Amino acid sequence: MNAVIRAATQEDAVPACHLLCRSISECCTEDHRNDAAILAAWLGNKTPENVASWFECAAHHSIVACAGDTVVGVAILTRQGRIVLFYIAPEVRSTGTGKALLDALEAQVKEWGLRSIQVASTLSARNFYERNGFECCGATRTAFGTDAVSLAKKLPGSGGCGCGK
Repeated sequence: MNAVIRAATQEDAVPACHLLCRSISECCTEDHRNDAAILAAWLGNKTPENVASWFECAAHHSIVACAGDTVVGVAILTRQGRIVLFYIAPEVRSTGTGKALLDALEAQVKEWGLRSIQVASTLSARNFYERNGFECCGATRTAFGTDAVSLAKKLPGSGGCGCGK
């Protein structure tokens, strides 16, 4: 699949919100274990209004992956080089869409002159990040009650992995 990666706009908030809820519900079962309370907590802030505000935030670099007119991926990066949101549609898993989104985030991190990129990953996505050069920095927990793993990737020409260890 050749998804087009572009800056997220306010018009993307509704389809991105729908995508987030589908991806979490369908692709992250290892994390939420179909526990209704965990899912409710995880999905609780995934509203079009919140997503629009995240896209609007000047401290974020927000992008989407599109297949035609359909949003099939969404990612948000902070100015400190931390991925705070990264999801793709279930039907585009293993098509290169996630890799294209990640490459775009890494390019932005390099443009900002940062030395590393970090993420607190779901257990479901850990292997994706590790396949793409991230190294484990330790275990963590999410605000909605699931285990997660802190990962970081040193970018070319920098020192250290950036994880604080």
